[in-house]
Amino acid sequence: MSKRRVRFTSAPEAPAVPESVPRLGPVVCTVPIDGQEEVVDLSDLGIPRLARPMAVALLEIARPKGLLRDRAEFRRHLKFVRTFLAFTAAAMPEHGDELDLDDLEADLLDAFEDRQIEAYGEGSQAPHTMMLALTRMLRLVSKAHPDRFSLDFQSRIAYASGEKAPDKKPLDAYPVPVFDAFEAAALIEVGKIRDRLLEGERLALAGKDPDHHGWDRLENVLWWVWHNGPISPEHGRSRELARHGRMRAVNERLFLSVADLAPFQVLLGCQTGMEPEAVKDLRPGCLVNPARGFVSVNYLKRRAHNDPHKTLRVRDGGNLRSPGGLIRLLMRLTQHARELSGLDELWIISFRSNGALAGAFRERLAPDTAHRRRFMATHGIDVMKDRDGSPVKLDLRRLRKTYKSKQYLRAGGILPDFASGHTPQVAGSHYADIGAHEEIHDQAIEAGLSQALAVALPPPVVLNDDGERLDDGDAAIAPEAVHDALSGATDVWLSACQDFFASPFAVKKGAPCPVPPWVCLECPNAVFTTRHLPAVLSALGTIERQREEFSIAEWKARFGLAHERIVTGVLARFSTPQITTARAIAEADGARLALPTALLETI
Repeated sequence: MSKRRVRFTSAPEAPAVPESVPRLGPVVCTVPIDGQEEVVDLSDLGIPRLARPMAVALLEIARPKGLLRDRAEFRRHLKFVRTFLAFTAAAMPEHGDELDLDDLEADLLDAFEDRQIEAYGEGSQAPHTMMLALTRMLRLVSKAHPDRFSLDFQSRIAYASGEKAPDKKPLDAYPVPVFDAFEAAALIEVGKIRDRLLEGERLALAGKDPDHHGWDRLENVLWWVWHNGPISPEHGRSRELARHGRMRAVNERLFLSVADLAPFQVLLGCQTGMEPEAVKDLRPGCLVNPARGFVSVNYLKRRAHNDPHKTLRVRDGGNLRSPGGLIRLLMRLTQHARELSGLDELWIISFRSNGALAGAFRERLAPDTAHRRRFMATHGIDVMKDRDGSPVKLDLRRLRKTYKSKQYLRAGGILPDFASGHTPQVAGSHYADIGAHEEIHDQAIEAGLSQALAVALPPPVVLNDDGERLDDGDAAIAPEAVHDALSGATDVWLSACQDFFASPFAVKKGAPCPVPPWVCLECPNAVFTTRHLPAVLSALGTIERQREEFSIAEWKARFGLAHERIVTGVLARFSTPQITTARAIAEADGARLALPTALLETI
């Protein structure tokens, strides 16, 4: 049977199967920050499926009233994202531009953290800061794309760092005189700013249009500024304005300048203890619910990630010593600037470079500026000494520390009463355990130990020459022990001993007392009579002379308890003539070391 050939007619070409997921375009977007557009371009990384959700998470924390405070902080977070995405692309090259959320593994974050620690060094905080920001954004990605991350990766981003963050010594509080000097200086400067701007307004309202009545009068110039806005550099070069101090001097008669920020920030920090970044974010309508001399301040604490909107109850009044009054004054002094600029911000200044009205904190200011140094030098704060002996520098964060420190001291160190606005852990580690409190903590420990020891140690047993108790103790003493104490049969230099071979300090029962003679002052077996006063006074003299040999702290550690037991426990029970007689005896013959016969037999 021959093979049959079957011929098929050619069918039309089948259409190409479309890709299940279209290729993503470039990852480029703009972010409005402080009234300006910031461009974010992650398209050069070549992993759009991963870059896009990370960019969305970055935009989420940069949104109005988000976690990021300013442009510099946004750019730093953008750098974190770029660094992580570039590392991920290099670590997983086999995925190419198809790298997606499903491909991320927990080991990847650990490897990235190790790389940053290697780059910055073991003691640096930078890797921990970067991991904190990245895990925060990755959690936002996980929330927006449920079930895209593996369980291991979800568990890994639940905490920031795989390594323990390096211990960072908390900022210390200022010495109280420095804090008071800052507050007093700020009060003076804010008063001057108030007088300057209100006087400028008075002149402006008394002036007339300078185009018709002349630019030679200051009130006419201020009238023009009041109605048209700050003078620009073009106007500032005119001869008419030169006699009034040109652009900067004229504008600062009606509007705040950058030099005016520090006094207001310092005074608010001293009066409220608010975070410096929260002070910068205050808005014109931040005061609510005034009642009975108090008002609430609504503010934004961006570091409180889940609950950034906070309220602080402060004093309200018609003077600069109440935070409510201070904020109301600031609102009043910047009110006209808001009307001219259309900005809904509390901190509006006229910039010295171009005269323009704008938000004061759109860009992060350097922590140590010429204006701050001038403010300190004017009031002599720059020559004051910090806790370590160095010259004082203005750090708004330390003003908050000092405010919290004063609260801590008023609360007597009781954390539940002090930890308002914080967890007890944060209150303890950030605001209680600081250098400013080391001395009072040491004193508290010493006082506590003294109290505990006073409870544990009964008062010394003191007998008169007839064997009657002079002390306040109520423990019974055997008659034979009283007889031996009066006769000297059981003397051990400073006192008589009820039972030298039943010492509470002995290692085993029946062993002789192993402690030095002065420990008798702490021993419940010790009994003191007038016979022992010369030795006791001799010991007291020796202890007093040791003050010259040791520091106060070491002297207290060595002899403090013995000194207190002698003075308050023994000598206070005898009359002045008895002590005078015993002192004369001690000075004549010196103290003798009287050891019991039983002890001499064991030597």
